[in-house]
Amino acid sequence: LPQTRWLSAPLLAQELIGSGVVPLRPGVLRVVDEAIAAEVPLAVCSTSNEAAVRTLVETLMGPERSARFSFFCGDVVPRKKPQPDVYNLAAQEMGLDKSECVVIEDSGIGNQAAKSAGMACLVTKSTYTEEEDFSGADRIVSELGEPGGGGECVMLADLRALL
Repeated sequence: LPQTRWLSAPLLAQELIGSGVVPLRPGVLRVVDEAIAAEVPLAVCSTSNEAAVRTLVETLMGPERSARFSFFCGDVVPRKKPQPDVYNLAAQEMGLDKSECVVIEDSGIGNQAAKSAGMACLVTKSTYTEEEDFSGADRIVSELGEPGGGGECVMLADLRALL
């Protein structure tokens, strides 16, 4: 997903996103669509405000895709990332075994949280996080990519292979 750092100023972020200045990163919609078609449960786990996160997901992905996500945001847990609490809660609430969960993260603390929760983690580095420590990540890529795009292209099968 896009950088949640923009959510520190929700109105500005929503304006930038709505105007197309802040698009989704390559491959995100494709992977989401693959997961939806395969009936894979989806969740967003963020320390940002839930209303802002929901707006972000709906604006960037559309209401149909957004409706397929569970949201675990804001203060739903007392300890934030890098603690694993939000991922533990998501697995529990969604009735999932943590060994069946793959987290896509873009930050070092998010990777630490996912790995501490006992979940597989694919990191998509960004310009904001490329220098962070991603120790323990199951795979690190620059983006999810698109078929024929010339770079890496992460498919749902690649995510499943991390389990």
